[in-house]
Order: sequence, then C-alpha cells, then structure tokens
Amino acid sequence: MNTFSFSEVSGYFYSEKQLNLIRNKRIGIAGAGGLGSNCAHVLVRCGFEKLRIADFDKVTLSNLNRQLYYPSHLGKTKVKCLAETLLQINPQLQVETFPVRVDSTNIHQVFDCCDVIVEAFDNPVCKAMLIEEYWGSDKLLVAVSGIGGFGPSDRVVTRRIRKNTFVIGDNRSEVNDHVKPYAPSVMIAAAKQADVILNWVLGENP
Repeated sequence: MNTFSFSEVSGYFYSEKQLNLIRNKRIGIAGAGGLGSNCAHVLVRCGFEKLRIADFDKVTLSNLNRQLYYPSHLGKTKVKCLAETLLQINPQLQVETFPVRVDSTNIHQVFDCCDVIVEAFDNPVCKAMLIEEYWGSDKLLVAVSGIGGFGPSDRVVTRRIRKNTFVIGDNRSEVNDHVKPYAPSVMIAAAKQADVILNWVLGENP
C-alpha cells in the first residue's frame, strides 16, 4: 500500500496559507444522513481534517439511494461507518463521532468547540433547534431547507440570511411522506454546503 499525506493532494490546489486555514478549522456536522454524509465527504476531499459528526441512527436499506454508505454497512451505526469511509480518503483525518440524538441538552457539548456547524437534520424541529441555539454565535452556520423530489437542479440555491448563516435549497420542497429524497438534489445541496464553508474559510466573497 502506498503511504502518503493528503496534504500532498491538497498542495496541488491551495497555497500553504490556505492549507493552514483549512486544516485548522473544526467542522461540526449535525446529522450523518444524505446531507451530512455527502457534505463530510466533500469537505474531506477539500482538505479539511477536523470533523465532529453526530447522529444516533443506523444504516438502513432506504439510505443507500443517496447516502455515503454501502450494503456492508446495513444495520451499523452511521457515524462509525462514515468515519471509516472518510479515513479511507484521508488517513490523517481527525474525526470524532457521537452516536447520540442531538437536542438542546447536548448540542453545546458536541459543537461548541467547532468553528463551523453543518445543519444536516431530517427533522424540521431539529433544524430550527440548531439555528436557535447558535443564532447569536460567531460560528458559520450552513443549513438546508427544501431538497425533496427531483427536477431542475437550479432550484437548489444558496441564500445568505445573516452575516454568518446560509440556507441552501428551494425553501419549499420539504421531504415528507409524499415527497421523497433523491440523490441529485441531496448531493447538490450537500456539495453547496461544503462550497460555502470552503469559500468562507478561505476568506473569499460568499
């Protein structure tokens, strides 16, 4: 097996100053489903090395259409499987996992040390809770609202609703019993979350 540092890969694309900015930011990911698993995947490809991922759920058959899991992961804890997959990309990754249901009683314990928080919940109540808990903070918050169904991908857009808060989606196509989540919209939104974070960390104009 070849041994290498992922920094060798990132070095093709970033200056040393940019690499230091990326490596030193800690990213919290609230939810390891379609959004969280795919956003984490893109962030690791971008060179981020410090992740904290929280999700209480296990991998089920219906997850395989859009989430970063494989048949061999069925029945296993999502955060554990996701960490193993991400470490295959970058063995130097520092990934902390929390197999817990995140709520207002534990969210600060999990994410207060993070510079950026990715909102990747399925439940609208949980989404609102995360935004409410960190609304007055100086952390970058990147949330999603409206990625159900399929169709024109340009409906999934990025909105800046506050200096350090972004919401991605069409703001109307919520996933429910009648509107299912499909890989294209979910992955587009997750990639846009990662793009907002990369842009923010590198100090570019969002």
